[in-house]
Amino acid sequence: MKIFLLGYMGSGKSYIGKRLSDKLGYDFLDMDNQIEEKEGKSISEIFDKKGEVYFRKLERRTLEELIQREEPAVISLGGGTPCYGDNMELIKNASDITSFYLKLNITNLTDRLDKEKEHRPMISHLEDREKLEEFIRKHLFERGFYYNQSNHVISCDEKSAKEIIEEISEKLG
Repeated sequence: MKIFLLGYMGSGKSYIGKRLSDKLGYDFLDMDNQIEEKEGKSISEIFDKKGEVYFRKLERRTLEELIQREEPAVISLGGGTPCYGDNMELIKNASDITSFYLKLNITNLTDRLDKEKEHRPMISHLEDREKLEEFIRKHLFERGFYYNQSNHVISCDEKSAKEIIEEISEKLG
């Protein structure tokens, strides 16, 4: 079985994924890290030098490889991965994948992302907290349709990592 963690940037996909994989004894794979290793560049550099279209094609190929993987794993997807092309359909139609949307409200996402803007190419240009919140609000409105198609939606507001991992474990049975 493969467990895919979906959600907006800053929702904790990598943080939760690492700890969940330890608990389950599965490998942990971060899609962004996989792409960076293949390209020998950071996600920011790929966006800057080759553009978003190139990145999304690379992301799609990486998603296909992760879906075809036979070994059990916890896999953290990029925040936009489910929202492009038919990526979400691929995920939903795979028989050995269970997907979880790690859902956070706009205030909590803004709090988290405001601290790490310079490391996030999609938001590094936003001058202040108000513009960041507006950006997140717009994106969540657009992406919510895809995220909510996950097998499970985990509301992560006011929960510790331990509680989130426990809730995921319970849903896995």
